Amino acid sequence: MATLKQHVAGVAVLALAGISVVHAQERYGIGHVATPAEIAGWNIDVNGSTGKNLPAGSGSVQRGQMIFDQRCAACHGAKGEGGIGDRLVGGEGTLASANPIRTVGSYWEYAPTLFDYIRRAMPMNAPESLTSDEVYAVSAYVLYLNGLVPEDTTLDAKSLAAIKMPNRYGFIPDPRPDVREQRCMSGC
Repeated sequence: MATLKQHVAGVAVLALAGISVVHAQERYGIGHVATPAEIAGWNIDVNGSTGKNLPAGSGSVQRGQMIFDQRCAACHGAKGEGGIGDRLVGGEGTLASANPIRTVGSYWEYAPTLFDYIRRAMPMNAPESLTSDEVYAVSAYVLYLNGLVPEDTTLDAKSLAAIKMPNRYGFIPDPRPDVREQRCMSGC
């Protein structure tokens, strides 16, 4: 039996080929309209600026360090300094320089996007394998490494959304007239 991801991928292929799920059901005897439960399994996006849709759970810096050491350090370095994976720490004050260092602490606009990215994409060899508690813990540890939370921090949805990132106001609207009207950054 196909997994939900395989099913959704198949529906996407049908859509790209111009075949609706209903048409595929009628013509080929395959596919079905996604159920609310199937859609809910994929609807895991988190609003970066508000933290809306962050799940229940919590995680401490201490627990995050243990998980980071086991699951993240091989790529990102023991203290987030980078390796085969991106550098996560440092770079403060470099964004306006000729060699900006874009890290969680120097570049990211909102803390909830850290949770969202880790949950969806990390670790690279097993994305979506961490529990919500583990993702909160790793987020807490990465924010701690960047000096943004104290060592005794435990994060949950409310406290993560409340963190004010150093580059929160560093992004500006795209000034090009041909894209200004298309920009949607409210009510998303």
